[in-house]
Amino acid sequence: MLVLLALASLALSVAAQSWSADARRDKEQQLLRIGTLYVQALERYRRSSPGTDKRLPQELTELQRDERFVGTVRHLRQLYPDPVGATGQWGIVRGDDGRVRGVYSLSEAEPLISGPVRRPGVRLAAARRYSDWKFVVDSEQ
Repeated sequence: MLVLLALASLALSVAAQSWSADARRDKEQQLLRIGTLYVQALERYRRSSPGTDKRLPQELTELQRDERFVGTVRHLRQLYPDPVGATGQWGIVRGDDGRVRGVYSLSEAEPLISGPVRRPGVRLAAARRYSDWKFVVDSEQ
């Protein structure tokens, strides 16, 4: 009976480690997906700026509710939380003019992906911490 109990606890321990790794991998993929959504929304905000002065927003909330037009434009449905950070808050990357250029995770955990990450519109260098990945729009064009 003790041998069976020991084997069962060993099997559960292995399964728990596997589930934990899967959950961490899933959160990392969510971080990449949501970071890419923020980059796309920032680029859409800049492209849709009226006139020739193409600017980025002062705050992230402007992506959710862009009131520069007669009707409200939404570049993001909601402000998504940071999936790997403890608080869900994002770090903000600001340009020289103080406007939002991008976001980054505040998590100091080590990413599972060890090399550079390339997604449409996003290029991330290899990182030691999630906070090293900066999801930013390209320079003003």
